[in-house]
Amino acid sequence: MNRRSHDDGFSLIEVMVAMMISGIALMGTMGAVEMSSRHVKQGSLSSRALELAQARLEVKRSVRWQSLLEDDLDHDGIPEVIMKDDGQGPDMMAGDGIYTAMQERDRVTVVWTVEADRPGPLSAVGMVVIRAVASYVGPGGQKEVRVATLRANPSFVGQR
Repeated sequence: MNRRSHDDGFSLIEVMVAMMISGIALMGTMGAVEMSSRHVKQGSLSSRALELAQARLEVKRSVRWQSLLEDDLDHDGIPEVIMKDDGQGPDMMAGDGIYTAMQERDRVTVVWTVEADRPGPLSAVGMVVIRAVASYVGPGGQKEVRVATLRANPSFVGQR
């Protein structure tokens, strides 16, 4: 009887094919991890933008009416930003009754506005619309989050 000798090991070709298949699977896994990492960063930046925009609204809702156009960004009791209606910086047009300010923090730019319901000084208006727009650059380009609220003048007793 003629016996063929059988090796119980793998041939070089089998090992190379197995390594190639493992490499392709590993590259696919690494791509998925990279993509999920980008989505987590994007979600984190989006959440941060929303948080900063909502924080601006809450500050504007909680300050005294007379301090509505002042912002103490570092919480030391001294306003760093005085909102203006001068057509400079983020304020688009002077004298339009929309007071605007801006802050950049953690790669997010927040622009907030206070718009009176009618022309005149804030002490004479019945209500204001407060808006905050937080913008940031994400993987798909420029993104933004917009939030708004109304606030009534607590001492307003004039005619409408």
